[in-house]
Amino acid sequence: MSAAPLLVGVPTEVKPDEGRVAITPDGVRELHGHGVAVLVQAGAGEGASIPDEEFRAVGAEVVATAEEVWERAGLICKVKEPQASELAHLRADQVLFTYLHLAAYPEVADALLAAGTPSVAYETVQTADGALPLLAPMSEVAGRMSIQVGAHFLERHNGGRGVLLGGVPGVRPASVVVLGAGNVGWNAAWMAAGLEAEVDVLDRNVDRLRHVDQIQMGRVTTLTSNRGVVERVVQGADLVIGAVLVAGGRAPVVVDEDLVRAMKPGAVIVDIAIDQGGCIATSHETSHHDPVFERHGIIHYAVRNMPGAVPHTSTYALTNVTLPLPGRGSPSRGSPARSARPGARPRGQHPRGPRGQRARRRRAGTGPPPARRRPRRPGSELKLPSSAGEPLERPAAWRGPCAPRAHRCNSTRSTRPSSAPCRSTGGCPAKLGPEVGLSQAAVRQRVSSSPTRASCRSSP
Repeated sequence: MSAAPLLVGVPTEVKPDEGRVAITPDGVRELHGHGVAVLVQAGAGEGASIPDEEFRAVGAEVVATAEEVWERAGLICKVKEPQASELAHLRADQVLFTYLHLAAYPEVADALLAAGTPSVAYETVQTADGALPLLAPMSEVAGRMSIQVGAHFLERHNGGRGVLLGGVPGVRPASVVVLGAGNVGWNAAWMAAGLEAEVDVLDRNVDRLRHVDQIQMGRVTTLTSNRGVVERVVQGADLVIGAVLVAGGRAPVVVDEDLVRAMKPGAVIVDIAIDQGGCIATSHETSHHDPVFERHGIIHYAVRNMPGAVPHTSTYALTNVTLPLPGRGSPSRGSPARSARPGARPRGQHPRGPRGQRARRRRAGTGPPPARRRPRRPGSELKLPSSAGEPLERPAAWRGPCAPRAHRCNSTRSTRPSSAPCRSTGGCPAKLGPEVGLSQAAVRQRVSSSPTRASCRSSP
């Protein structure tokens, strides 16, 4: 009995201020190329400026309600964790593919366990070297946005200190402290340095600091993180970026409440790690409609879905890395999609090479014959003597390196007549002719022992 064809469902995101969508029209087209059908809820792409007509044009089925998407699809692709209104749709025979951040949302973890739903969290997918490829693009967006946000709220009318991030000639620029040198941190540092702020990047991983230092070429200051260093730089900072991440776990608290009290009044904290619980003790979740709050005279920005503010850019950045994973599924669940196409080459087998299909067909007698070598020119064969004592007989048609003329030897970089001795080790291979008077055995011995065979050539 064959398995049911895979159907990918993309519902509209219902989290407040979330405009991203889990697939683009290009992604639908790629999945169709693998024989995978796609179901998209109407209006799912409007927040990212992708109308329903573009999904229909590439073969997606657009349906009116989220209930139909959750009911029919075997693989649900989302951007954010299921909201309270979506938890009732979870079931055991359906796979969920989305950002989950279960450390910050334990109630979602409980609902997934209760429903038995197999789930893949974008933020926990790792490569062999420990990288997080599905988290990286959103980290890049959030890191770059954090400097925009911080510069905005440093303005006086927004509650900040009234500091221009890059300063002007004769006036010190703002001091920016980035806690963490991962993808979020170094993107934030890059943007701040581009605006000519004074930037300090802290991390416990010295290799990451080396990476940032090599990219920025001294434009930012890299510091190994410890309690003393954190206290000194945070107290003098105008803008603090919290970019600490523990994959799959809660972010550690790096800045406690006493240190927040000691900061400059009107300074700004952007806690990007809030989606993992936050790395600032005084942070709590905010939204795009009400993004900041004040605590101890410090402005706090702690929006969990920061990339949702730029959904068009974020959608394409996200789907660039998530698209290949559903594409590895098949028209029949669990089998390679490529094998369903007639005559498709199995994965991992290159059409060329000794182990490719051409070599196998040739061995079986069903492939093309091997290419024939070009025949030799008549009279160009070298005739070897029958006895070891006879000299070599060179054909008249052979005008090779043994022609009796002046030749150039690269080992001595000099030109001399053919009668002059060659100073190459073991004898110059261009002097192998009957006029030298060498026997067959001696010629072969010199040719095999000479290290300059390929560097000595006759001059025209």
